[in-house]
Amino acid sequence: MTPGAGGARPVPRAGRALLALVLLDVLVTLGNLWPTPWPRPTGQVSAELLAACLVLCGWTAWRGAAGAWTVRVLAGVTLAWVLARYLDVTVEAVFGRPLNPYWDGRHLMSVLRLGGWSTGATAAAALALLLAAALLFVLLSRCWRAVADVASFASWRRAVAGVSLVLLLACLAAGRVAPQLRDAIFAKPVAPAIARQAGLLALQLWPGPGARPLPPSPVFAGQSLAGLHGADVLVVFLESYGACTVDDAQQREALAPARERLQRALQASGRQAVSMRVRSPTFGGSSWLAHAALMAGVDTHDPGDYERLLASDRPSLVSLFRQQGWRTVAWMPGLQRPWPEGGFYGFDRLADAQGMGYRGLPLGYWRIPDPAAMALLHQQELAAPAAGRAPRFVVFPTLGSHAPFRPLPPFDGAWARLATPEAYTPAQIAQALAQPADWSQARPAYLEAIDATLQWLGSYLAGPAPRALLTVIVGDHQPWAAVSGEGASWDVPVHVISTDAALLARFEALGFVPGLAPPPPAAPADTLPMDGLTAVLLAAFDGRAIASLPRP
Repeated sequence: MTPGAGGARPVPRAGRALLALVLLDVLVTLGNLWPTPWPRPTGQVSAELLAACLVLCGWTAWRGAAGAWTVRVLAGVTLAWVLARYLDVTVEAVFGRPLNPYWDGRHLMSVLRLGGWSTGATAAAALALLLAAALLFVLLSRCWRAVADVASFASWRRAVAGVSLVLLLACLAAGRVAPQLRDAIFAKPVAPAIARQAGLLALQLWPGPGARPLPPSPVFAGQSLAGLHGADVLVVFLESYGACTVDDAQQREALAPARERLQRALQASGRQAVSMRVRSPTFGGSSWLAHAALMAGVDTHDPGDYERLLASDRPSLVSLFRQQGWRTVAWMPGLQRPWPEGGFYGFDRLADAQGMGYRGLPLGYWRIPDPAAMALLHQQELAAPAAGRAPRFVVFPTLGSHAPFRPLPPFDGAWARLATPEAYTPAQIAQALAQPADWSQARPAYLEAIDATLQWLGSYLAGPAPRALLTVIVGDHQPWAAVSGEGASWDVPVHVISTDAALLARFEALGFVPGLAPPPPAAPADTLPMDGLTAVLLAAFDGRAIASLPRP
């Protein structure tokens, strides 16, 4: 009996082929078991798998049978397909944003080190992934071999091709008349995700003359800072401080005591706070995009725009304050390697982890705890009487609430000691390190980290902080989606704290509300983008009447 003649022989093979097709479909339609990185079956049908079956049937009809190389090619393509599907659904589910291979890939090793992965552990994990990929390739090869064997029989080949074609036509028809039904039955295709990632990668590697221009900046020329009356300005980018802390009922309740404690500390020092929310250009990471968006007033949602911004001569808040007599300081305890891009801002002083003078015991990956960094900043830049020095404009990105949110240093409010080599005892460091990071249970650690940050900020403002200090606390982005929640917005809180009631009234006229709880927007589109906040700050800092200024 010839292979194309049908008969009894292909019947057992048809059963194996059916099982193989089911397994292939499960693998190429995997979803995500939120909020973990684990995959889950969706029970949907892959239109791309149906198309692959049609191609295989056409090939076997032409060549009579599928050879070993045909099966290997199908298995290799399917392996890439499965991996692309996994990354596409998992990265967006866990981190709350789409994958960008160019930008995310270059920071992969830093993320692993941050999570406590040693070089040996990273190498072992890489080998394990390669082995898993090899085993998956073998499994996929066996599956396609089973399907190819059945497709070599004419009658079964016609059946496979007919069913595949009917289902594909049903998918196309449902997309026109009942998209919701199509989306329930058929999985989201992988090809557009691969094409999108390839396009992002090509745009970064070969931008070409057609790259879009840099988004516009606010008007800095002629801007006055008279409304500040020469006060020191401290901009605190509070790491991963997202709107989930006010929008999510559980998180809002957990942090209510911390906000009340901060409010009492402000009142005790004669300070008041006003708040609003803005939309960050990033989610779950890439804090530098938010920093640049606020400093320059440029939309950096596209990381390529961030790179173009740093290569430009655009003005910024830093250049504005410097031109008008403020000493500008970047206080960056997390910066542990050269940062030539920082030359764009032109800070008078860029203090990194090596340059700020911390001599205490190291704590975790970042080495310098936030309270100690704040104590050193105060000692070196803010402690001298304001009358005898230039006012300061300081940008301070915090670290304590950076994923994985552990370890957290103890804090007792001893600011003078925190600026010395005896900032922490070995027992305190050991106690902090005894609470390891747990990526699977990150929310409790996150809330503890935000609580701790609000505590030391309140203690500083109620204690050694200069009386006239204007403090602007900005969340750089939401925490990754496993903490912020499924479908969370990209919004972050902004708090402005000062003893100057007239200045705070200007902020209220520009959309801020009293207190530490920014209200939700009437609609998502109503949220001001981070780069729009720059214009608000410029208007508030100006000495003219608010009514005479352009509204952002």
